[in-house]
Amino acid sequence: MTACIVGWAHTPFGKLDAETVESLVVRVAAEALADAGVAAADVDEIVLGHFNAGFSAQDFTASLVLQADPDLRFKRATRVENACATGSAAVHQGLRAIEAKAARIVLVVGVEQMTTTPAAEIGRNLLKASYVREEANIDGGFAGLFGKIAGHYFQKYGDQSDALARIAAKNHKNGVGNPYAQMRRDLGYAFCRTESEKNPFVAGPLKRTDCSLVSDGAAAVVLADLDTALLLDKAVAFRAAEHVQDFLPMSRRDILKFEGCTEAWKRALAKAGVTLGDLSFVETHDCFTIAELIEYEAMGLVPEGRGATAIAEGLTEKTGKLPINPSGGLKAKGHPIGATGVSMHALTAMQLTDRAGDIQVPGARLGGIFNMGGAAVANYVSILERIK
Repeated sequence: MTACIVGWAHTPFGKLDAETVESLVVRVAAEALADAGVAAADVDEIVLGHFNAGFSAQDFTASLVLQADPDLRFKRATRVENACATGSAAVHQGLRAIEAKAARIVLVVGVEQMTTTPAAEIGRNLLKASYVREEANIDGGFAGLFGKIAGHYFQKYGDQSDALARIAAKNHKNGVGNPYAQMRRDLGYAFCRTESEKNPFVAGPLKRTDCSLVSDGAAAVVLADLDTALLLDKAVAFRAAEHVQDFLPMSRRDILKFEGCTEAWKRALAKAGVTLGDLSFVETHDCFTIAELIEYEAMGLVPEGRGATAIAEGLTEKTGKLPINPSGGLKAKGHPIGATGVSMHALTAMQLTDRAGDIQVPGARLGGIFNMGGAAVANYVSILERIK
């Protein structure tokens, strides 16, 4: 336990036409420092998570964080990217700087603005997170990749449409209470289960309600070493932070197992000295409902091929044995790529400090996070605990 989250900020996610990448970055950077009670002059390092891949004409963005305060000038600032896990990559890089004693306080920002890009370009941009040589021509773009995964899962374990609809309905119901969520509507199981004009099939067995949203937004956290954190108003410590990278081509892996996710959870739980059952909740990467289903198995909640039982038996509901995505997840909250992992850490810190409002999990003590890039290629797990 060498570092803590001591402050955070979060914009609403959605279609934010009045914002730019720069304005979003500046807003959350300033708000996170104020929330932490940390002066900009005391920041040792800045890490920006920004995937971009064509979403923004401005592609050299680390220094935009300096616009939040003149006292950030001349601080070390680096942009990192690891597909849809970009936000967690930024958080973990900040942790490493503190663990190496190269920094005492690190400001981490995650941002993306996607909605100003035409739909066809959005699809092409997202496919850059796949193995282009083999996967770029899959019908349906990135949704097509997960549609293919879902199709193979259905072939092996039977039709899972009921389970996927229950996952979508759960996350939308949870998202109603999240003031940052892009879609705050309880769509209900029947709507999510039924093909309709408003809920057509998108790729393979995946319908629109099985797919996360195209979003704009930003989030930020302030990290501090343990001694510094204990002098501030609040401190949420990292019991573990593990990163596992797998092969990029799906052809080199059993894509139904998410083995990188399994390994990341295994290492994180061992490092934290806890079991999955000790966690109060998990924020997991539901870019598509089939991803959340397979993640139930990969994290060890249920056996392989039995993901549907977790949602059918209510294990992952907000009142269940292990609430999954009390925030509404990417499905309801939105998925501005570079911001997602930072958002997960900020919302988990809110839960653990009893500041999560209507999405609060009562008595939350330990929180787990799983954020992935690509189809379980970049796998990040964090386990957090409040110490002040």
